Amino acid sequence: MNNLLDTTTDVLLMGPGPSCVFPEVYEALSRPTLGHLDPRFIKIMDGIKELQQQVMQTKHALTIPMSGTGSAGMETMFVNLVEPGDKVLICINGVFGGRMADVAGRLGAEVDTVDFEWGTPVEVDKVAEALKEKTYKMVAVVHAETSTGVANPVEEIGLLVKEHGALYLVDAVTSLGGMPVKVDEWGIDALYSGTQKCLSCPPGIAPVTFSDAAVAKLKSRPGKVPNWYLDLTMIVNYWEGAKRAYHHTAPINMLYAFYQALFNVVEEGLDNVFARHAAMHRKLVEGLAGIGLEMLVDSEYRLPMLNAVKIPDGVDEAAVRSKLLNEYNIEIGPGLGPLAGKIWRIGLMGHTAREENVNRVVTALGNVLE
Repeated sequence: MNNLLDTTTDVLLMGPGPSCVFPEVYEALSRPTLGHLDPRFIKIMDGIKELQQQVMQTKHALTIPMSGTGSAGMETMFVNLVEPGDKVLICINGVFGGRMADVAGRLGAEVDTVDFEWGTPVEVDKVAEALKEKTYKMVAVVHAETSTGVANPVEEIGLLVKEHGALYLVDAVTSLGGMPVKVDEWGIDALYSGTQKCLSCPPGIAPVTFSDAAVAKLKSRPGKVPNWYLDLTMIVNYWEGAKRAYHHTAPINMLYAFYQALFNVVEEGLDNVFARHAAMHRKLVEGLAGIGLEMLVDSEYRLPMLNAVKIPDGVDEAAVRSKLLNEYNIEIGPGLGPLAGKIWRIGLMGHTAREENVNRVVTALGNVLE
């Protein structure tokens, strides 16, 4: 019998995620598994919380990783903080804002949206207008919209939300570890992310953080959280205190990997990490311009780690991606929704954001397009 794992190869991951994994993270994954209540593992758990607070730039006590991908982080936010009938405002300018609206609606929330053209940022003035018309329990926005390559004005929106007394929820799946995410300074009450983007760790963990106001909302619920697996009222008893209470078996080795990924970011230094992503983004844009390719998003709103590149007229975008993967071992991503067939998405996330990778993808794309 053939082992299918023997057929895997070293692909340069330059799509919208996952990203290339730090060698030290692979090493961490391979370490011997401990029991999930072993005191030595609990020390690692405490170390994870401290490192996560540093990377998220927060002092929120409830700052932990959830067992699951970034989508589990998103659902954690809504099942714990939203009750039937709650009025929720969601900003949508891509796929992932739409997903938040879907999840909130499934929980019985009264969902309103402010919608914007894909490839453009959320407009603060329109959010302000919506907040004047109605009182909301929660306002939600995606920081780095992975489907379009747009950075949304999270800090400015946070100032508005604070004036109106709503909880402020932010999706930082793509931004965390690649650009500033200042949870406390920006007044963010609840934020979730994932490991497979700029943290350069395999997918499987969703870092989350909750402010005191968000925790108060959680504790004031009249009934149980409608999702057992993601119920923070129980999970906190495993992540806090001198004595830990079993909830579910933690993904031990994935948490080793997450610890190492956070450690790598903190050791490099947040400012250095952000500067590296920005420099590699500029280099990519210059290189793409040299082979006649243009960016979708205006320069002031572009993400450094997710680059939306316009597909030239007459080019079979799927054939280009296939050739890059099969002949050059490079993965880039297609467009989604209204941008399908119109853009490629090139990721420069975490360990992927290195000069040799930028040179490699630009050269390969140039060869394929010729």
